[in-house]
Amino acid sequence: MKLKYIGETFGFEGLTDGKVYECIEIDGEFFRVIDDSDEDYLYPVIRPRPLDGSSKGGKWEVVEDDNGKLQEALDYWGERWKKHGR
Repeated sequence: MKLKYIGETFGFEGLTDGKVYECIEIDGEFFRVIDDSDEDYLYPVIRPRPLDGSSKGGKWEVVEDDNGKLQEALDYWGERWKKHGR
């Protein structure tokens, strides 16, 4: 499963705008992604950003999703996000 991060680049070993990342797991409202540190970390499905608030973050775009689970998670959490006015 592959995702493209679109948004403000953050951190030396975080996420880079326009870069495609391997997603190894969907864990609730998080994607476990191998980021620029070459380690896997949890990033929010909606508005991925650093925990320290140093960046407004961005969004994910599905690149490769053989079983449709990435898009399903984006749709589900996107609707919940809108519903709760975040």
